[in-house]
Amino acid sequence: MPQAAPRLFAPSLLQGAGLPGDRGARLAARQALVSLKLSFIEALDGLPAVEWLRCQIRSAEQPVDLWLLRAPVFAALEGAENEHRLRRQKLRRGLDSMFQDLDEPTSAFASLY
Repeated sequence: MPQAAPRLFAPSLLQGAGLPGDRGARLAARQALVSLKLSFIEALDGLPAVEWLRCQIRSAEQPVDLWLLRAPVFAALEGAENEHRLRRQKLRRGLDSMFQDLDEPTSAFASLY
């Protein structure tokens, strides 16, 4: 009785295939990035002389790109106006949702009381 040839298994053929969970994780990460980009764009809505920032935000490909743009965006939103304060708070919430592990580091010092 003839034996069937074993199936060809070469890991190089499967590179980039990924598991279904991997695809879901990539989609979730992309949705989170788009949501953060929208938060940045909304924060700058109606402000004068921020077209360069808008262009940089639109071209961001990674969350870290937006993290690096946070200082100029917050500088554009400086001031005591209630509208700017609300925009800064909303942007901080968006950043906190993306960069959860960047909270204040815990101190190595213990309280004596």
